[in-house]
Amino acid sequence: MKTKVALITGASSGIGKAIVEKLAAENCKIILASRDIEKLNKIQKELKVESLAVKMDVTDSDSVANAFQKIKEKFSTIDILVNCAGVMPLSYLKNRHIEEWMQTIDVNVKGTLRCIYEVLPDMKSQKNGHIINIASVDGKEIFEGGAIYGASKAAVIELSKAMRMELSPEFNIRVTSIEPGTVDTDLREDITDKELLEDKDYGGDEAKLKPEHIANAVYYAISQPEEVNVNELLIKPTGKS
Repeated sequence: MKTKVALITGASSGIGKAIVEKLAAENCKIILASRDIEKLNKIQKELKVESLAVKMDVTDSDSVANAFQKIKEKFSTIDILVNCAGVMPLSYLKNRHIEEWMQTIDVNVKGTLRCIYEVLPDMKSQKNGHIINIASVDGKEIFEGGAIYGASKAAVIELSKAMRMELSPEFNIRVTSIEPGTVDTDLREDITDKELLEDKDYGGDEAKLKPEHIANAVYYAISQPEEVNVNELLIKPTGKS
């Protein structure tokens, strides 16, 4: 892992931050990307490996392109891309939260595509690389209030399948879709639909994964021999079927 350079989006908190810490502990060189550069700088100071913090808004193509340009000035290549930036403003369709719907697609789907677009040229030329897309169990198991979020994660799961079909045979690029169940992060703070919040029980006794569990799954996938591609990892808290 000492020779590997890993870029993690959404690195300022939650799952992204945990992935940064796990891969740094395994001696990867780390690129932290997020809109909140101050948080990234604080996290970077604690890392004991070569690293770079870049401001990146995955909803803005120019921001993503500029961040990748800064990355290329420091690192000659990116070996691992972890698409972790995401939002989850759950809402009932009948309540018509159109701006939140569009934001969900722009971050979870388009943001993933923007980063893939930027990283592909180098991975293609070196005929090597690993792209991890953080999806969700909600991309497979839809529920009332999760239509748009679930659709966005279903898109990421299907995108990952197509990426493996197109990119792995010709360019030796591995692609993994990681699909967590409920994780103890602040994603639910994005929810503004009052009716949904009244209906749902998000109490403290709910079984939840820790961000570190997802970070461990990322490391498991990338640490396999190059001839092994972990296609999907579906992870739920014990007790949830």
